[in-house]
Amino acid sequence: MTHPWFAGAETPRVLAHRGLVTPDAAESGIVENSFAAVATAHSAGATYVESDCHLTADGVVVLFHDEDLTRVTGDPRRIAQVTVSELETLMAGRGGLITLAQALDAFPTVRFNLDVKAMDAATAVGTTVAPYGDRVLLTSFSDDRRRAALAAAAAAGGGILPATSAGTATIARLLAALSTRSDRLVARALRGIDALQIPERQRRLRVVTPRLLAAAHRHEVEVHVWTVNEPADMRRLVELGVDGIVTDRADIALDLLS
Repeated sequence: MTHPWFAGAETPRVLAHRGLVTPDAAESGIVENSFAAVATAHSAGATYVESDCHLTADGVVVLFHDEDLTRVTGDPRRIAQVTVSELETLMAGRGGLITLAQALDAFPTVRFNLDVKAMDAATAVGTTVAPYGDRVLLTSFSDDRRRAALAAAAAAGGGILPATSAGTATIARLLAALSTRSDRLVARALRGIDALQIPERQRRLRVVTPRLLAAAHRHEVEVHVWTVNEPADMRRLVELGVDGIVTDRADIALDLLS
């Protein structure tokens, strides 16, 4: 059966990458993964918001991409070294801090695509999203982190388990299986996977190919491509057959693809 995260929404899916920060908002100091960025994506009509999870020093999951605060706030400390209160102060003029729990409660119609960025956050992420499993997809570059978060969600007993997309090692196994043209190996690589969230290219390697798309769709797995900001690229990839576009410009993608 189709996981509820995918149900009732048309493809191609537009995933608002770290929320939505328009050029005007950026000029006024709003940053990615802030409360304002998620709210703007929601207001623009995005059903899906992609974000990232780290754990603070006092054990709260926050939406933040980098492991430290340097790029976003100029503070060199790691997320794991600061408290929620300190982060709220740092983010006050940048769109506002948003915790994972706040995001799930404040935006009940949004479906979240959550990248677990640190192993120490995995259990807390899984436990937090357990009651909301119908509208959460868990992912990570690390399959270990992804599985740890899923296991925590299962242990918390929220009902429907979150959907999940493949980590780097799983994608590597899939690409190796495709090179052998063995559907049995492809099926094994895709077992338990709901989506592949991948770049179009990884250095010189073309990742998104007609063969990969056909294999994924044959096994009822969607393919979402990141991070696509040019309208021509959005249109070209959708024509190729991808199921979702992860983009910093969800406003443009929604207008173009709806």
